[in-house]
Amino acid sequence: MTQRFSSERLSLHIGAELKGIDLAAALDADDVSAIREQLREHHVLFFRDQQVDAEALKTLARHFGSIDVHAFGRHLEGDPEVGLLDQTKPEKDGANRWHTDSTFMPQPPFGTILAAVTLPDIGGDTSWASNHAAYDRLSPQIQEMLCKLSATHDVSGPLLRAVAGGHSVGSIDEVRAQWPPISHPVVCRHPETGRPMLFVNSNFTTHINGIPEAESAALLKFLFEHIRTPELQVRFRWQEGSVVLWDNRCTQHYASADYQERRIMHRVTIAGSWAPN
Repeated sequence: MTQRFSSERLSLHIGAELKGIDLAAALDADDVSAIREQLREHHVLFFRDQQVDAEALKTLARHFGSIDVHAFGRHLEGDPEVGLLDQTKPEKDGANRWHTDSTFMPQPPFGTILAAVTLPDIGGDTSWASNHAAYDRLSPQIQEMLCKLSATHDVSGPLLRAVAGGHSVGSIDEVRAQWPPISHPVVCRHPETGRPMLFVNSNFTTHINGIPEAESAALLKFLFEHIRTPELQVRFRWQEGSVVLWDNRCTQHYASADYQERRIMHRVTIAGSWAPN
């Protein structure tokens, strides 16, 4: 198999920019296989200077699985498969917290494709962190302890914060009924590589199961702070034509809310088929 693009690693643990590939063109099986291999290795892939519309994003997503209609939030008119992020005051929308998307689901999304449409002159970067590297940097004693624990993930917190920030999320009761709180292991193994990874995040993880509340709160505080370690991260400055594909299962991300001009992004979510274990 001949790889038709080049790959530039952007940090030690996470992130690579792929160059020389046109995402709007038809990708063959070798292209998709090569991108998958890059995704397994780097977890987040960055593409510059792309001319992709909503249909091209959906076509790209379907190479990796079926499209998941996002649990809540806006979408393009007449097309629920393409999420619409259209913001000028993003401070309270929940994206400026480190999180893995939709871990309140029994099978969280495989990944996400995000494309820049309109960007502010300053601000709006997005950062990603490796849950693999976060686990690897812990001591063997802490790793052993965490591997025996599970945690509860709940959609309620982000919904209430969004409402408090003036955002419309539909019926909170209906969303809660559809996705009641669920437990996942604190440490999971990636379904393709088998690598262990932390699987808690500050948006959806509410407590560690089976231990006193004070101990749960202290442990989660430590883990949430741990993912903020700069060495675990890569930061991306968006430009017009930028597209990012990331593996949602083994990463967390943070959208910087440091802009006051309009920022429009199109998002396609790739459905998951893996129950964290």
